[in-house]
Parts: sequence; C-alpha cells; structure tokens
Amino acid sequence: MASTKKSKAKGAPPAGLAFKPANKMRRQLLHMRRKRAEEAARLKERLARKKEEAKNPKLKEERLRKNIPLTLERKRVWDEVDSDVEDGLGLSVDVERIKRQKQEEEAELNKPISEQDESDAQEEEEEDDQDDEVDSMIMTDPEDDDEDKEDSKAKKQKKEAGSRKSSLPTPTERATSPTLSTKSTNLNLVPEALAAKFPTLFTNDFPMPKILITTSINSTLHHEAQLLTDLFPNSVYIRRTAHRYAYKFSVKEIASFAANRNYTAVLVLEEDQKRPSGLTIVHLPQGPTFHFSISNWVEGKKLPGHGRATDHWPELILNNFRTPLGLLTAHLFRTLFPPQPDFEGRQVVTLHCQRDYIFLRRHRYVFREKRETEKPVVGADGKEMKGVENIKAGLQELGPRFTLKLRRIDKGIQRSSGQEWEWKGSLEKTRTKFQL
Repeated sequence: MASTKKSKAKGAPPAGLAFKPANKMRRQLLHMRRKRAEEAARLKERLARKKEEAKNPKLKEERLRKNIPLTLERKRVWDEVDSDVEDGLGLSVDVERIKRQKQEEEAELNKPISEQDESDAQEEEEEDDQDDEVDSMIMTDPEDDDEDKEDSKAKKQKKEAGSRKSSLPTPTERATSPTLSTKSTNLNLVPEALAAKFPTLFTNDFPMPKILITTSINSTLHHEAQLLTDLFPNSVYIRRTAHRYAYKFSVKEIASFAANRNYTAVLVLEEDQKRPSGLTIVHLPQGPTFHFSISNWVEGKKLPGHGRATDHWPELILNNFRTPLGLLTAHLFRTLFPPQPDFEGRQVVTLHCQRDYIFLRRHRYVFREKRETEKPVVGADGKEMKGVENIKAGLQELGPRFTLKLRRIDKGIQRSSGQEWEWKGSLEKTRTKFQL
C-alpha cells in the first residue's frame, strides 16, 4: 500500500525533465507534456510578434521578405566558366547572365572617363612620386613591407568594388530569387556555336509542323499514341506492324520515309510493362535525335474536373530553360507546335523545366471577375499588379499530363541508338547542379 501511495503522490515527471523514464506510459506522458510546452512557447512568441507588427507594419514586411524557404532551386550552383564557352552542351551556365555580363563589360570599356576617375589617377601618380623620393639606402623591416603590400591590395580591392556598382551578382545569388521557377524562356538568346551546329532548330522561318507518331515494335500503347495526336497539332499516328512475317522497319528507315513526305518530326512512344516509359523525338530531315524518359503519365479523363480539348491550335509556354542544353531542348519543342495559335480556343500547353524535369500540362483558361473572397493578382515583388485588380484567370486541365527527362541527344539519325551522341546524361553527384 505504501508503494502505491508513493507512486500516486509522485505523479508524472515535469515537462522539462531531461531523462528517459523506463516506463512506457511515463515516457508517452513526458513526450506529450514536452510537446505541449513547445507549442505554448511558439504560440506565445507568435502573439508577441503579432502585437509588435501591429504597431510597426514594416517589421512584417521585413520578415516576409526574409522568410524564403531554402529549396534546391535557391541552392543551385553553376559552372564558373568564361563567357567564351557559353555554347557547351555539357556545361551548366546561365546564357542570359553571361550575355548581360558581356554587355556590361562592353559598356564599361566604352564608358567615357569622368572627372572623379581623373582625380583618382592623379592621386595615384602623386603617391608613386612620393614613394620614389624615399631614400633607398634606409633599411626597412620585411614584416612592414608585407603589411604595406597587404594594405595596397586591400585598397585596390575597395576601388574595384566601388567601380563595379552595376555589376551582376554571382550565379548563386541570382538563383536565390523566389520567382526563378516561373521565369519564361528567352528564345532570342541563341549561342552562335549552337546555332551553327543545329541551324534547322534555331531558325525563325521553320516550316509548319507535320508530325508522324508511332510506337516501338510489338507495342500495345495504341490509345496513348492516339492521345499524342490530340496534343500535337497536325500529327498522324501510324502503327508499326508486329506480324511475324512482316518487315520491321527501323527508326532510321521510318525517318527517311517521313522526310520524303515533308514531315518535320517523328515521335516514337516507348513502352515498359504496358505503360509509356520513353519518348524519342527525331528532328527531320537530318536530326538530331532526342531521347526522353516518361513518368507520371495520366490521361485526361482520369483528371478531376477535366475538360475536353478542341481542334484549336494551342499556345505554347516554355519556362525556365536557361542553359545552352535547355535552350536547344526548348527550340525543339517550339518546332512541334504552330507559330500562330488559335486564341479563340483559349488552350495553352506549358512545358515547365524544374530540376532537369520537364512537366507537360495542357489547360483551357478563362478570364473572369474577381470575387470578394479572392486575393488580388500580385507580381514577382509581392505587390498588387496595376490594371488587373478585378480580374482573375480560371484554369481547367485538359490532359494528358506527364513528366519528361532528357537522357541523350544523338548525332543525326542512327540505325541503332547511342552510337554517336552530342550529349549524354551522366550520373551527376551534385544535387544542386542542373543541366537544363
């Protein structure tokens, strides 16, 4: 009886106790008390911060400005290379940043000399003359010489930093912007070497797309291939025969057949366990050949609240293709869609590149009036956009949706894939370096 009374009187340990009881029930009770104490402390901190921000609204703006989640996109690293090698397919460099850097360097070279720069030059000349007047026979301490050298280096660095007020930030600093994941691709940024190597992809006068869609041999993905004809305008699906006595044409022979009939591209849908696993895009008439892997395939009728697509040519949105390889891929998809969309259909196909994955979505949009309970449209700076205060855009997904990942780019059109390649995806061990 005495032991039971002692245990009842003792009760559960306090919430701040820093040891692990042997009893399971006491451990659970201790964990619950610690959790409640932490939640109470966080709530008290939030309420105190709310009172301070109510008195001074600038504190809230400063907190929201700094409160940006640290994602892989914000930690993205780039290859530190000179602007002369911006056309390398295997390099992770920002083409737009390099072009801006070139323009700033040219502007600095052509900048006229101001009065301040002339006064600085005169001061440097006077300092040099004073140093020459010092008697060379006086012995100085070598440590003092080292300190003077360090001081002079520090002064030079300060002057260089002051003269580069308008210089661009480092690639890592540019990648910390919270709006880079929704940045539209600038197709006018064309590296000269890439344009010379792939002239049919980087031309502005490309022909109206005419696409031949087929599957791998003995494939069962006839319904999925038919869905692709609905996604890509002016396309036709032709089955590859699987008869035991029939001649099985290779992709090179199919590409030659299509090029003679004015087709601009051949799409081969690959299969694994009766599911789409890959997509090969052959740019006609001379290549190159792009190999993509497919994941997360969902057809339109399985999407909640989906709509039915019409025969109107869709608009094309290309997001976040920034490297030379990314620009090459973006120009490939640009040639698969007509340059003049039908705006009456209000259909849009989005290819969003993020972490080297290309997310393909198709929507129908509509502009409507903003409801009272809805928030206004804000810009990249988080402020309300002027001119669209009472307008909202509604989206309805049409499908299909899937995710692509570029695996390899072959030279030309080959009989067996992988013989000669322009670029091949390697096992990149750095998670913060992306190729597109």
